[in-house]
Amino acid sequence: MTPLPNTPAPANKTRVLMAGGTGFIGEFVARASVDAGFDTFLLIRPCPTTTYKQALIKEFQEKGATLIHGVINDKELMEKILKEHEIEIVISLVGGRDLLDQLILVEAMKSIKTIKRYIPSEFGHDVDRATPVEPGLRMYKQKRTVRRAVEECGIPYTYICSNSIASWPYYDNSHPAQLPPPLDHMHIYGDGSVKAYFVDGNDIGRLAIKAASDIRTLNKIVHFRPQSNYYSMNELASLWENKIGRTIPRVTISEDLLLALAAENIEPDSVVASLTHDIFIKGCHNYNSDDPKEVDIGTLFPEETFRSLEDCFEDFAQLVREKKTNDYDDGDHINGNLKGTKNDDGVKGTKNGHNENNLKGIMKGDGVTHNKI
Repeated sequence: MTPLPNTPAPANKTRVLMAGGTGFIGEFVARASVDAGFDTFLLIRPCPTTTYKQALIKEFQEKGATLIHGVINDKELMEKILKEHEIEIVISLVGGRDLLDQLILVEAMKSIKTIKRYIPSEFGHDVDRATPVEPGLRMYKQKRTVRRAVEECGIPYTYICSNSIASWPYYDNSHPAQLPPPLDHMHIYGDGSVKAYFVDGNDIGRLAIKAASDIRTLNKIVHFRPQSNYYSMNELASLWENKIGRTIPRVTISEDLLLALAAENIEPDSVVASLTHDIFIKGCHNYNSDDPKEVDIGTLFPEETFRSLEDCFEDFAQLVREKKTNDYDDGDHINGNLKGTKNDDGVKGTKNGHNENNLKGIMKGDGVTHNKI
């Protein structure tokens, strides 16, 4: 067990413990926490990590974050950390394979008197409302289990539902925000008319941290639904074409194809396919609610603005123009999908998402339609 740093926090600083702070969404939340002046403690696995994550850890430490080695499924260690550092806010950003480990973390928090808020690992859709097909549903059921455990233990909570990351929504890549939109052809799901909300990663982190310490979000579900970033696939495609100054062929990915890819049950690819189906076929972002337990982040903080999706796509277009990405220079970006795995730069992907033979077999049916522009 790594000795705990003997660095008591100043009384006037909010003390935050964060698990998963070097992950895809985690880095945005961790950066926002240290930038907000919170006394941030990063729980890091005691094992080798990538060059990209090492750089993140160094950045956060230079900004004042404290590094603690450990895992959330070690109850004794978690109780020790929470007590010794008088942690007030616990934020979990663990990945899908570790979701149920949060149940041990919840048990550890039960007896800690300083805990003012727990934010479990969600940062996506409202898992009590959305009903994706398997295997995405399995993940949502695990998140629901964590929610119920938190509520039953009486731990004060905030659930962050930030919807989709501001990027091109590849159906076969778990971290699409790290890829530019395609240049050869664009996949359009169904008829391309179903709309969704997109939020820049920095806005997710900044506003999640702001919500974490706001009394109005206590025991509430917080939705990120910026009307300015409410787009359909057809609108996203047009936006990208406008940015790069040319049209790109559009290929329709049918509901049947997405369901078939989900049914392959290959993780994480099939999970992404099932969630893509839920967003752009079933329209899980589109609902009305007057539940007093739900609040909108824009209503809470009307003075805050969201970075526009147009600006995010301009960044991608600039990358293309300057040819800074090897994907385009070396021809690795094939059919709009990531080829290979880039562990050192934080990008996770698989060759064309799914097994090529399985994908070709599925596509022999009527699941794919090439549209003329």
